[in-house]
Amino acid sequence: MNKTGKIIRIVAIILMGMTAAMNLLGGIGTTCAAFSNNVGYRMAFIELKDYRWLYQIFVVTTILIGLAGIWATVKLVRGGSNVYRDILIILVIGTILAGIQYYTSMTLRGKAAPANVKFYLNLLTLIVFLVFRIPSIWKNLDFNSPGGKNETNSGIGLAAIITGVLTLTIFIWAGPSHTFFQENWTYVLQVPLIVVGIGLTLLGIGLLGHTILDVLTQKIKMVELKPSESNG
Repeated sequence: MNKTGKIIRIVAIILMGMTAAMNLLGGIGTTCAAFSNNVGYRMAFIELKDYRWLYQIFVVTTILIGLAGIWATVKLVRGGSNVYRDILIILVIGTILAGIQYYTSMTLRGKAAPANVKFYLNLLTLIVFLVFRIPSIWKNLDFNSPGGKNETNSGIGLAAIITGVLTLTIFIWAGPSHTFFQENWTYVLQVPLIVVGIGLTLLGIGLLGHTILDVLTQKIKMVELKPSESNG
């Protein structure tokens, strides 16, 4: 795979990893509105009382799509047959599901975060993967073969960092739609979200650091080889 293909593959891994994580987090985050019998939650989501069955479907299907997205991301990293087809199917279903939830939440409650972020991210990733099919771009790609170590680590590392930052800042960007009785209820999951966010960010930094160190080491070895080659 040429340099252009490697860069495109890194972009593909980043977008797919972020989308899968956002779907999984979004599905888990909807559990409070769909299944909780806590009086406070029931009052906060009073507009959804006749549609809890629909949000229960959103929870189950979105978590499944998130898990399928993680599987597809791993398959994208390792390479294999039908990777591109499988990813498109997952993204189309994810976009439709997120779009329905986005529209439903806006109609019933007048606010939809983080369902809106989930929808736009699924849609963006789907569009980008469709753009990959343009012949002049597609000829540079080979999703059937595994990517190189540095290429893979770079894609996973960047995806982990971005997802980690999104998780750590969810209290800010999802807070307005989850504030009831002057209290930001996203802080109910503060500890697990912070732990996951920090873990993903550190994982990404570690992978990128390892990649940079590996590249620098390779360059040093190449420089050291030149004098001996000239003497020969």
